[in-house]
Amino acid sequence: MKKVICTLLLATSLIATAQENEDKGTFTLSGTVDVYGTTNFTKDPGTPGILIASPENANAFGLGFANTVFAYEKGKAGIVADIAFGPRADDANMAGAINQLYAYYNVTDKLTLTAGQFNTFLGYEVINPSANFNYTVSYLFNAGPFSHTGIKADYAVSEDLSFMLAVTNAHGISSADGNLTDDTQLGAQVGYKGQYLNFITGAVSAGGATDWIFLDYTGGFDLTDTFYVGINAAYANSSDADEGYQGVALYLQNTFSDTFSLGLRPELFTTNSGSTDSNVTAFTLTSNINLTSNLKFITDLRFDSSDDYIIEAFPTEKSTSTLTMAAVYSF
Repeated sequence: MKKVICTLLLATSLIATAQENEDKGTFTLSGTVDVYGTTNFTKDPGTPGILIASPENANAFGLGFANTVFAYEKGKAGIVADIAFGPRADDANMAGAINQLYAYYNVTDKLTLTAGQFNTFLGYEVINPSANFNYTVSYLFNAGPFSHTGIKADYAVSEDLSFMLAVTNAHGISSADGNLTDDTQLGAQVGYKGQYLNFITGAVSAGGATDWIFLDYTGGFDLTDTFYVGINAAYANSSDADEGYQGVALYLQNTFSDTFSLGLRPELFTTNSGSTDSNVTAFTLTSNINLTSNLKFITDLRFDSSDDYIIEAFPTEKSTSTLTMAAVYSF
């Protein structure tokens, strides 16, 4: 009888503890800090793809950003506040220090509704350098949207198949400015086994053309246990604005050990304005060294070439080579 009573008391205690933990919800804190040193082999300073507001000024040592992500979930709902400061944040944030700020509600195990500002669903690379293999970003990344402000619905049919629909402000309008012109976008995504087809139509900026179309494919495959191929191909166009861009980038990465991996990112990018096309190619050889589980050291050796003078940060050069070394700490 004593055993029965003890068992009941223990079960009651466990249930009470579980309810107490559930009532308190779950709070998580994470973040990233990155710094870099860079140089080039031309006469002027500058680094293409460094993701700061003035890449033509990048030289010697510089700061990326410091971001802190506060996340809290209780029951079916939660919030994320991703706050970022620094030159990288100044270039990528849409409103002050806010990188992302949204609330979500899990309607069911498969359907989630999100409202606020969230990073874009287009493209292979992201703003946070800890999630990228390369430190400098591609022309495709710089050309597309960084973040969106609005609402979206994510529906996971299964572990392999997912759908997303979004209605947002034009991605060139920040929350600080306000959408005074009612310029919006409609976005969609279909995901299947790690391959994503993305679509956006609508306006890009306040008062501008409203017939923009963005098509984007992002995915990748493990060719062997150590060799991975990532792919990003994108097309954007507006007939009213008479401009657009297109391009493709591959992400060839081989993991040699738990601490060292090497990759090559070849990219071809074209901008269209009227009847004029301008092309640029970029090859980025990147090594990743994981010094600890939190700290990695990234080295980019990058060669950009353009007969049309559209190399970022070097508008008067047909080619340039840059060397960038970055320390990225995440927790």
